Formats: sequence, structure tokens, C-alpha cells
Amino acid sequence: MKMLIVYHSAYGHIRTMAKAAAEAASAIPGVEVALRRVPETLNDEVLAKMGALDEARAQADVPVVTVEELGQADAVLFGTPTRFGNMTGQMRQFLDATGGLWANGAMVGKPGGVFTSSATQHGGQESTILSFHTFLLHQGMVVVGLPYAFQGQMRMDEITGGSPYGASTIAGGDGSRQPSQNDLDGVRYQAAHLAKIGLKLKG
Repeated sequence: MKMLIVYHSAYGHIRTMAKAAAEAASAIPGVEVALRRVPETLNDEVLAKMGALDEARAQADVPVVTVEELGQADAVLFGTPTRFGNMTGQMRQFLDATGGLWANGAMVGKPGGVFTSSATQHGGQESTILSFHTFLLHQGMVVVGLPYAFQGQMRMDEITGGSPYGASTIAGGDGSRQPSQNDLDGVRYQAAHLAKIGLKLKG
């Protein structure tokens, strides 16, 4: 079962979660995982002004995803930061190029899920994931979230991400907060859950 983890990460938080997700899914027998990033649409000058150039360079070893790869995957987990309650423009531009997959029904019946990050505790994490779900549904995919079977999202003893819609993390206003152990456990659980559903559907 070929599973694809496709992400965009401006400051490294989503990249960290994507790697944790890949490790968790890869540990399941019969699952082959590929980690991919979406094409960057901003030039180095703009990235430098944003303070994101070093992170962009740090991801240079991660291959850029193609639409063809997306169509060949049996399951897909997407990761995107939150931008005003929605996915980033980089992720949106990539998804907008998948009309051919939609026309051919290439993604119908395949499981897909989403994880995200935001600067604040209530910075649009749920709206980002839910609005992303519309893409999965238009492609005919089976939406997979983060079940409450993952007890970590019930925690009240610390600030933490995670909802039934998908795993998440909180970066802080200056981006200094890295994903907590609980945040990483959440995305690992979601990735493994998605992979197991992918195996069942592939049959």
C-alpha cells in the first residue's frame, strides 16, 4: 500500500510533524511511505523577508510532489500551516493543478487526512482542516480524521493541538514553540490510522 505524505512548511513545524507521521506509517507492515513537499511559490527574496529562507533550504532534500505521484498513491496525508483559517497558498496552488485526477476519478475511494499548525490556540486549525476536507470530498476520497481513541486530545494539563478533524500543533506568535510530544503522538496516531484504513481498502 503506497502512502503519500504531502506537506507545506514555512517555519518547520509541519515538516517536523510530517516526518513523525512518515515514521509511524512506515512501521506498519505492508505500507510504503513517501514524504513530499509542495512546490514553493515564493522567491528567495520574499522568503528571506519572512524569515523563512533557512527553513526552505533545510527542506531541499525532500522531493517536490507531482500530480502524477498523488494519483498513484493509495492513501494521502496532507499537512499545511494555517493562513487566516485556511490552507496556505502554496498548498492551494498544488491542489488546483489536480483537475486531471478529478476528471479521471483517480482519487475515488482512497483515504485522505489533514493535519495543521497555527500561531495561536484558536488560530483557525479546525476551519483549515475542514475546508481542506472539501477538496478530499470533491476528489471522492474517504475522509480520515483523528479519532477520540487517541486519548491525547482529551488532555487538560497542557496546551496541546489535536481535534477529531486531525492532528495539529501550536507554533506561538513568534514560531518558537515546537510540536510537543503530545502533538507528535497525535499525528503519529492519525498517520497509522490512515495507513491501516488504506490497507483495508486496498484489500
